[in-house]
Amino acid sequence: MLELGEGLFDKTMEVNVKGPFRLMATAGAHMHAAGSGSIINISSIGAERPSPPEAVYAAAKNGLNALTRAFAQEYAPTVRVNCLMPGAFATDMSESWDDAFVGLVTDRLPAGRLGEPEELAALVVHLASDAPGYLTGALIPVDGGRTAVY
Repeated sequence: MLELGEGLFDKTMEVNVKGPFRLMATAGAHMHAAGSGSIINISSIGAERPSPPEAVYAAAKNGLNALTRAFAQEYAPTVRVNCLMPGAFATDMSESWDDAFVGLVTDRLPAGRLGEPEELAALVVHLASDAPGYLTGALIPVDGGRTAVY
């Protein structure tokens, strides 16, 4: 971690904490004034159990998790604020993973596979709807069961 430059540290915090903070403050105020709304943040399951190489990213995502809970209180009861914490998903990033690494990841998951982006998108649509009206301030792991195992 000593090798991590200050520029990368700052950019990681700006993208994952400062940007969402400003968006939640501005959009949330408008939603609150309008009398309803739903804010959905995307964190990472890596925030729960970070390894040294992802420590700064995990710290930033933990900041986003804290902001989710604080803004849920700030804008209650008219605006719901929740956060999804995805684990390993089959995205363009995962295309660079070799079979051995994918096997290492999926062998530890009760789901036994990578998540599909459509599965995460379906949860976002659900959270944006009125259906989960009682759900606010939640940090929701979407990780194939990783948090249930270790």
